[in-house]
Amino acid sequence: MNLLVWQLIDSAFPSGGFAHSAGLEAAVQHGHVADSGGVRAFARQSLAQCGRSALPLVTAAHRRPEDVAQLDELCDVFLSNPVGNRASRAQGRALLTAVARSFPEAQTSPLAARVRIDAAAGHYAPLFGALFNVLDVSLIDTQRAFVFVASRSVSSAAVRLGLIGAYEAQTIQADLAPHIETVIHKCGALTPHDIAQTAPLIDLFQSTHDRLYSRLFQS
Repeated sequence: MNLLVWQLIDSAFPSGGFAHSAGLEAAVQHGHVADSGGVRAFARQSLAQCGRSALPLVTAAHRRPEDVAQLDELCDVFLSNPVGNRASRAQGRALLTAVARSFPEAQTSPLAARVRIDAAAGHYAPLFGALFNVLDVSLIDTQRAFVFVASRSVSSAAVRLGLIGAYEAQTIQADLAPHIETVIHKCGALTPHDIAQTAPLIDLFQSTHDRLYSRLFQS
């Protein structure tokens, strides 16, 4: 049992993920999600998209952290939605800072130098994989942690948006657990060349986030 993984995915870990709704806030304001059923459907679609669009980058970066620069560039090109691209950069840099400051003995300096000196974008998915490798977290635990955090972000955002209560959010999270394993089974071996957009509506809704009349989240 790797207790470090529990610490890294705990809501108290200051990685900045709770500032983002993964496009849910915009989907709510556009009338696409209005109740708990809509939250469940959105979460399922978001999970599937996470598996096909981001998980291959996490996997590749974990296997070969030295390739993080090329993976970062690929991620930057793939995220054509400016809101999603900006959110990925913010989350990646926040995660890097949190890991570097929380675990000063970890060898994060090369990654930090690449982002700060080489002016890399610092996208979330490749940095997640590379950082978890640096922390000696296994690949399967890294994949599970990444997809779990993605699913939890949706249910947490739904609570703060007033769509569901805290107990129902936990029920939805429990119901999503088997789908996390399914996503990893289907997408865990995909390569960066396999990344694809599977939920275009979510992407479109998220791209309008900056134009919403009122906003609780950054994306």
